Amino acid sequence: MNRLHIETRDDAGVDTVICEDALRVTGLEAWYGESHILHGVELRAARGEVVTLLGRNGSGRSTTLKAIMGLTDARSGSIRIGGRETIGQEPQGVARLGVGYCPEERGIFAGLSCEENLLLPPRLPNAEGTPMSLEEIYALFPNLAERRASQGTRLSGGEQQMLAIARILRTGADLLLLDEISEGLAPVIVQTLARVIRLLKSRGFTIVLVEQNFRFAAPLADRFYVMEYGRIVDAFESARLPQKAATLQALLNI
Repeated sequence: MNRLHIETRDDAGVDTVICEDALRVTGLEAWYGESHILHGVELRAARGEVVTLLGRNGSGRSTTLKAIMGLTDARSGSIRIGGRETIGQEPQGVARLGVGYCPEERGIFAGLSCEENLLLPPRLPNAEGTPMSLEEIYALFPNLAERRASQGTRLSGGEQQMLAIARILRTGADLLLLDEISEGLAPVIVQTLARVIRLLKSRGFTIVLVEQNFRFAAPLADRFYVMEYGRIVDAFESARLPQKAATLQALLNI
């Protein structure tokens, strides 16, 4: 599960197996209308990693996720998902490669029950992950099991966020793009989301987090990218986090 292997054979008949990154972005430019938002963004996420995009509001973090999904007006550069180039694909084509996107808006169907929302997503045809059953979802999010018959309008903000993530897991996606999932939620819900991310990581999921809540993101991430004015201005692995405290203080006002 959650592995892509590209097999080649050289002239001597020896097989070579190359493991691609789950996501590699190179020279990414993106526009909304005439507004040029992203300027040469470069980042990568290895399979099974949690990667966090840090930055102030308006730095381009959410636009980066939307550009990966093909949701900006225009984009150029290279976006490789599991080794496949996707810069020219429509959002539905990107999703079919096993990419799940959870926007800030969540997109819960208010007139449907919690369980009906979970039954809607189809299995992605080219995804390598295995869709989670309702039983697995309810074990992961006990709150949703208790509210399975409740309409979307009656769920709390935290329960709606759980439902938005759970819907993605029903599709078989194994590359998750999560935008500000902890924003405005009670500490107990934030702790639940952190536990879920750790569990998904242990199962081989690759997760790209956009987060303003540094205390939530810092213990979870293997790799950090700091954005400012649509550019990556710093990148480092979690082992270097203590050394980066002063830089983050200056850039993010942590």
